[in-house]
Amino acid sequence: MTDTGPLTAARTDRRTSAWPSPRVAASGVRFLYGLNPLAKLAAPLPAMALLVFVRDAATPAAFLLLAYAVLLVGVDFTRRLAAVLFLALPVSAIVIGFGFALWTDASRVDQSVVVWQIGGWTMYGGALAVGAATSLRLSAIVALTLIAGLSTTGPDLVRATVQQLRVPYRIGYTALAAFRFVPRFGHELDVIRQAHRVRGAHGGRGPLAAAARWFGYVVPLMAGAIRHAERVALAMDARAFGAHPDRTERYIVPWRGRDTVFIVAFWVVSAALFTAFFPWGLV
Repeated sequence: MTDTGPLTAARTDRRTSAWPSPRVAASGVRFLYGLNPLAKLAAPLPAMALLVFVRDAATPAAFLLLAYAVLLVGVDFTRRLAAVLFLALPVSAIVIGFGFALWTDASRVDQSVVVWQIGGWTMYGGALAVGAATSLRLSAIVALTLIAGLSTTGPDLVRATVQQLRVPYRIGYTALAAFRFVPRFGHELDVIRQAHRVRGAHGGRGPLAAAARWFGYVVPLMAGAIRHAERVALAMDARAFGAHPDRTERYIVPWRGRDTVFIVAFWVVSAALFTAFFPWGLV
């Protein structure tokens, strides 16, 4: 072993690293965790863009079922997923659909079916159909966004944009540092609340006491935010952030063949659904 042996062995390329990406290990079934974040964004993007221009209910309903199938197979079935798919989305679709039905101009819909009539106001079946189509369209777009949203972490998305899309790391990692301020603020707010409880500050009940408590949180929270921002800035300066055109990547988010296969397969299925229903031929 020479004097330069350990240095040579420890040297890595500026763009690659032997460290694996700390993502959830993908199984053969829960495949979404093993895909590149950009692939999960690019696959449903054309369908989401085209769904904005459809007016029927069958096409968004088909894409809603497709998104549900991909999510139920591709990600772990948790309480959060069940709450989103079987509670939040259906309830939101019902509320939005009923709201649009109320706002729809009755003179521009089919008035052959009267659902109910209150005084001089009539709810027609055509208005309900318009509201249902609109809510299904919005629900389908939201469900398609969940394909990436429920299986991708923010750091992996930033790394993918830097590594595959060549976004300058100065922008990507600065945005990542900003996103990480949010949980930090939550932690500091909990600490401040506990300190106020111990000291008995701003006690009591009612709206005035609650407002006093919140105003008491503002100054220490801002002070903690400034201190945290200074520490982050010093840490970035100590690591020569922005001094070079590129940086060594500790975690690699690669683009594999399965990412391309997923995009192509999703596009083919989307084209088949649009061709089968062809909503633009409807009046």
